Amino acid sequence: MNTPIRLYMSMSLDGYIAGPDDRSGQELGRNGGRLFNWLDDRESDGPSGQVYREALATGAVISGRRTFELARRWQGDHHDGVPILVLTHHVDDGDVPPGHARFVTDVVDCARQARTAAGDRAVMVHGAGAAQALLRAGQIDEMEIHLVPVLLGGGRRLFDHLSTDHIELDLVRRLDDRAVTHLRYRVRQSEEAA
Repeated sequence: MNTPIRLYMSMSLDGYIAGPDDRSGQELGRNGGRLFNWLDDRESDGPSGQVYREALATGAVISGRRTFELARRWQGDHHDGVPILVLTHHVDDGDVPPGHARFVTDVVDCARQARTAAGDRAVMVHGAGAAQALLRAGQIDEMEIHLVPVLLGGGRRLFDHLSTDHIELDLVRRLDDRAVTHLRYRVRQSEEAA
């Protein structure tokens, strides 16, 4: 695996990536900002700083459309001018995304374009919808879950709309830091999981 597609997601212990009522102006939902307190340590030499630097070393981003819009389209630049491929069901005529972003409607084509654009660097995935679509298509290689010890009790879950097929994961790294555990899993391919 030369160019891994890796989901990066902060998540509560009860499986939420945003609190209730996530919308424009309240992008992380009620109390959802708590999931990102670990970023306060992003400049440190500790585990959270390491994970943050690794994320910024990725060579392309795949984002779900909803995440892209809630992030105000990142003004066309997620980080360092890397390509942003926005996985979407539909593109309105005349809707041209800004900067380094482009819309893609086919999940396998989106993964192919992202791998090509990233070269020998990893591809970062943002958004529950994109993650679920890529998992269903067998296109996510790894998951970096930033597990935060909080129970949000409601909101947007990361793994709500997967098929009934099970997915096997291998823990390849665990980094503990203040108020977060960074877990990296390798997704077993279907013949491996059998």
